[in-house]
Amino acid sequence: MSTNRIAFQGELGAYSHQACHDSYPHMEALPCRTFEDAIEAVRANDADLAMLPVENSTYGRVADIHHLLPESGLNIIGEGFVRVHVNLLALPGTKLSQVKTAMSHTVLLGQVRGFLQKHDLKRRVGADTAGSAKIVAELGDPSTAALASELAGEIYGLEVLARHIEDQANNTTRFLVMSPTPDMSRRAERMMTSFVFRVRNIPAALYKAMGGFATNGVNMTKLESYMVKGNFTATQFYADIEGHPDDAAVQRALEELGYFTDYLEILGTYPADPRRAEIG
Repeated sequence: MSTNRIAFQGELGAYSHQACHDSYPHMEALPCRTFEDAIEAVRANDADLAMLPVENSTYGRVADIHHLLPESGLNIIGEGFVRVHVNLLALPGTKLSQVKTAMSHTVLLGQVRGFLQKHDLKRRVGADTAGSAKIVAELGDPSTAALASELAGEIYGLEVLARHIEDQANNTTRFLVMSPTPDMSRRAERMMTSFVFRVRNIPAALYKAMGGFATNGVNMTKLESYMVKGNFTATQFYADIEGHPDDAAVQRALEELGYFTDYLEILGTYPADPRRAEIG
């Protein structure tokens, strides 16, 4: 039975909530404390989908997420991109000159160094961005403002004192949409496929495993390695490629990959988000 809910990690107004709002405006966003809780909400049928961040253009991959994806029991059915616009949010009627402290997640504080220095604002670390906006609203102190999304300002009744103040104009986070039910259909002209694999313990195994994608003209947009269960000798790889498993070139590339791996799992195939081309 459908719940018409999509789970995400964080408070209402977080950038993950923004991703849910942008991609699934008709669904109710369900805030969860951790990534594991968001995954479990789908497993327990408390939500139909989960929106999970996987990488940021400035800070790289989201910690632990690649470990969670293969173990989640869920399937990737979509992707989304959110431009991380940082805004200074304060109590209604507050002037910028009244603000002395800016509160946010430590990562976001590091993205607005220029603005904070220019206005001589002290930094205050919060648990997360939307949570900081919530605290500012509850404090009722005009000298303390939050750095968060405009959505967070709308939710917690704060005004935007300064808009889009991030140092990096192209700062973007990529999200994956997870579902308990796989959808391997070709739903768009441009498809993406994500999978994880472990290479066999033979010389040049990774080089040989990747050869099939090069010779068959399959574009690999992402390849990352990470240790399995803290074991230095057990390395797993996560990859994104352009194409669908039914494409002849992708079939040949995956078949060749199979010769040099002892574990291969396709996590999902899904339409490339139109914003992928814009972001480059």
